[in-house]
Amino acid sequence: MDMQTKIHEKFVSLYGEGGAAYASAGRINLIGEHTDYNGGFVFPGAIDKGIVAEIKLNGTDKVRAYSLDYDEECTFGLNEEDKPAKAWACYVFGVCRETIKRGGKVEGFDTVFAGDVPLGAGLSSSAALESCFAFAINDLFKNGIELAELAKIGQSTEHNYCGVNCGIMDQFASCFGKAGNLIRLNCATLEYKYFPFNPKGYRLVLVDSCVKHELASSAYNFRRQSCERAAAAIKKNHPEIETLSDCKRIWLEEVRGEISGEDFIRAEYVIGEMQRVLDVCDALERDDYETVGEMMYQTHFGMSKLYEVSCEELDFLNKLARKMDVTGSRVMGGGFGGCTINLVKDELYAPFVEAAKKEFTAKFGHAPKVYDVVISDGARKL
Repeated sequence: MDMQTKIHEKFVSLYGEGGAAYASAGRINLIGEHTDYNGGFVFPGAIDKGIVAEIKLNGTDKVRAYSLDYDEECTFGLNEEDKPAKAWACYVFGVCRETIKRGGKVEGFDTVFAGDVPLGAGLSSSAALESCFAFAINDLFKNGIELAELAKIGQSTEHNYCGVNCGIMDQFASCFGKAGNLIRLNCATLEYKYFPFNPKGYRLVLVDSCVKHELASSAYNFRRQSCERAAAAIKKNHPEIETLSDCKRIWLEEVRGEISGEDFIRAEYVIGEMQRVLDVCDALERDDYETVGEMMYQTHFGMSKLYEVSCEELDFLNKLARKMDVTGSRVMGGGFGGCTINLVKDELYAPFVEAAKKEFTAKFGHAPKVYDVVISDGARKL
């Protein structure tokens, strides 16, 4: 039984007659890591794993929400003081509140939802949930809120109701995702452009190390501060720049003696990564997936040796990919654990997956998880 059918059967059993069905997607980011908070480009796409929700107006001022994955129901009002105690329900509540803050109409509704985004793998299950409900509520109540603002509703939900100070990439990819296309998003301006991603003869494969190292949040803040210090030093010579994304590599060289060695290599990584995003876009326009793959390896090197956000497990998977002639491989996400994303030729897929499971288990004592992903559509009515 597929997920939508399970959701519908549960909905009918709880609330009677069925409602309308909506979906949104998790995301991958092919390249462009730690560039978002530096005002640069990211290059995400929605994937074929996400959230599905069935929704129907109930004629009251209360929301009755049921999470099929948690097997829990939660009822809450639509005023600020009605914030639910259950963490999963805060996402739905937050989307309602952020819609209301923007002048949108929201009244009581019933909903059952579920997802197939692997949790903890860095595929943004929370953004998929927010985007699904932002899109659904906008459609149900005919609010006419633009898609970019729906992405901001999801981001504000994280900030104001879930305690996560995230960027816009995840929600943007979930809202704007388009099958067979990746999105080059300028995080400073929200300008975007679709690029075709139809890797015939290749597959996108995530290998999840199933580890997450504890220092991630504090280390993230330190790196962000390094980038800000480097940008401030460059700005003295080039006052027109706002963030590191505006900087040329030669301008960084000019201030090498004025900033710490650590700040220099952090900025060196980010400036290089900005260019790699553009190089990958150019390569995709000529169907050059070998160049795409090489840029992925360069990103992993930068994240491991310059930005220092990789870890032993991820470096092991990356080296194994290179050894097995995988076209491209890199750590995906913030680092310190999680997944590598790999661009693998069809004929290498089975031996690569087998070797990754076998050799990783022998080295670290547990098997990695493997997920195939296909670039798919984002938020939509089913």
